Amino acid sequence: MKAMERILITVSAAAILTTFSCRANFSRFASFPSDAGAIEKPKLEEIKSEKVRKLLSSANDQIKQTNSYDPSYVAISYPNGDVPIETGVCADVVVRAFRSAGVDLQKEVHEDMSANFSVYPNKWNLSGTDANIDHRRVPNMQTFFTRKGKSLEITQNADEYLPGDVVTWDLDGNGKTHTGLVSNLWNESEKRYLIIHNIGFGARAEDRLFDWKVTGHFRYFE
Repeated sequence: MKAMERILITVSAAAILTTFSCRANFSRFASFPSDAGAIEKPKLEEIKSEKVRKLLSSANDQIKQTNSYDPSYVAISYPNGDVPIETGVCADVVVRAFRSAGVDLQKEVHEDMSANFSVYPNKWNLSGTDANIDHRRVPNMQTFFTRKGKSLEITQNADEYLPGDVVTWDLDGNGKTHTGLVSNLWNESEKRYLIIHNIGFGARAEDRLFDWKVTGHFRYFE
């Protein structure tokens, strides 16, 4: 292989890895806590909010469908664009669940960023919006939820985190961000809900709420 070809391949790989904030050296963060023994508390049909029921139903379905992680930049349709259900990044778990509840975060984030671009993070040195990816970046998602008045206090009290809530984390203190949904699957021994997320191996329900520094707690649907 020629030297120039090796350089181009290296640069392309680096660009892919820096596309998303929920990127990570996954082996460092994977512990795969078992969800065996987790119980539905409450059961899905007992949740009063129809939107929360739909959101959680979608998140649970993703556990059966999404079995890989791919941070590659992909051109997708707009609105309601998505990468194949079998893959995606951490933010896609949230985006797909919200669509099932009637909110297209691709459209909502794009429209808010287009009108208020300067208030969104400038981590990627962009000069404008990109509907293919803006909604799939955790810092943009955090900004959008906060601007919509959906932010809650960050605490270390597991009782404050309820089914349907969105949580964001700082994985390592060096810019690796992550997001997931609080499920209705209850860990009786730890007295807290499992998180449905994709940190590199597909959508899973795991007890990870306080494994990393919580940087955002949001409740979009009441």
